[in-house]
Amino acid sequence: MANVVVIGAQWGDEGKGKITDLLSKSADVVVRYQGGVNAGHTVVVSGQTFKLHLIPSGILYPDTECIIGSGTVIDPRILIQELDQLEALNISTHNLLISQTAHVTMPYHRLIDQASEERRGTHKLGTTGRGIGPTYADKSERTGIRILDLMEPEGLRKQVRWTVNYKNVILEKLYNLPPLDPEEVIEQYLEYADRLRPHVVDASLKIYDAVKRRRNILFEGAQGTLLDLDHGTYPYVTSSNPVAGGACVGAGVGPTMIDRVIGVAKAYTTRVGEGPFPTELHGELGELLCARGAEFGTTTGRKRRCGWFDAVIGRYAVRINGLDCLAITKLDVLDELDEIKVCVAYEIDGQRCDHFPANARQFARCEPVYETVPGWKQSTEDCRSLEDLPKQALDYLKFLAELTEVPIAIVSLGASRDQTIIVEDPIHGPKRALLYANGMPVAAQA
Repeated sequence: MANVVVIGAQWGDEGKGKITDLLSKSADVVVRYQGGVNAGHTVVVSGQTFKLHLIPSGILYPDTECIIGSGTVIDPRILIQELDQLEALNISTHNLLISQTAHVTMPYHRLIDQASEERRGTHKLGTTGRGIGPTYADKSERTGIRILDLMEPEGLRKQVRWTVNYKNVILEKLYNLPPLDPEEVIEQYLEYADRLRPHVVDASLKIYDAVKRRRNILFEGAQGTLLDLDHGTYPYVTSSNPVAGGACVGAGVGPTMIDRVIGVAKAYTTRVGEGPFPTELHGELGELLCARGAEFGTTTGRKRRCGWFDAVIGRYAVRINGLDCLAITKLDVLDELDEIKVCVAYEIDGQRCDHFPANARQFARCEPVYETVPGWKQSTEDCRSLEDLPKQALDYLKFLAELTEVPIAIVSLGASRDQTIIVEDPIHGPKRALLYANGMPVAAQA
């Protein structure tokens, strides 16, 4: 039995959906612990593509219990759309459970998010406009509406009338937008409540019971380490904590219940939205990575910025999350390159820096220090073991493992489930310690 957290080790969009889907086969319970519909996981099964925003990737396994935890923020409209889409494809959703204490995204959250971002002009943050930040802001301000409030019609009516009238002042006076009708909002959300009611539970209790029964639990994060509210490239971050520690708060479990943490990173780096990106590539090479990697956001369709692998933020992700191992995705995207660069350090104002700087202004001045390795110039899409990989591709993986000082447990070579090399089973294998064999970190029993 193992309780495992899966996190993004870069700026999100690392392919966590596929990795979570793969690991869900061995999990009894999958818990989404933070974020909202600003996240998206794409999973390809037997040629069929599933795009999930709130529902955990484990939903594609009929016997896996899927829980949306209290640390998430839920837009009922989008969640119901996802339920309908899955059911139309004959995917059962009876195992989906929703935390009663998760906060609810309301129409005014979306309007304020979009208007605020527009008002920022050249200082925009690059939000998805889905109302996530304002929902978390209301949660912190203690004026939020929770799933359990939707389940109580009379209380909901009173709360929504007060809140909508309060938010209308902001919409009208600050953003020059028309006011919302509280009665329309109430009726709409009461309909949502009726649809979601069978799924609502005390999620923390459910998870605790699963721990006591020694079931395998997979905690699924959204976004990535560098978008963490406290530990990311602030202010160009999300409004929650995607790091591994966020799993405890967002799921309602103690840290002693977590056995290991898996980080997911692309074989290169991407970023959506605004903010510094030291290894970003412009021109033909960046376009090539974007095209080969199909680098467009699952949630918004926005084009992702592409760059070389950044080992500085890789080491930072290892430190902040306490990673036991890495899953490297999209190695195949690099198949056509003659040579590949890896950022091993930064230079800031003429001084070498081996660690991620917390100061955003410093980070914006970082110049990457590169080492160059040869490419392999052949397809890796059909490789199913490390032995199948070209020598240069294997050397590249060894180099990334050395730089980040953590073993690589999984290598993904395409979108489908079968396009994967499992180096070590990160769930059923023994707890790992780092050993170095010929320069390659490998997993060994502690």
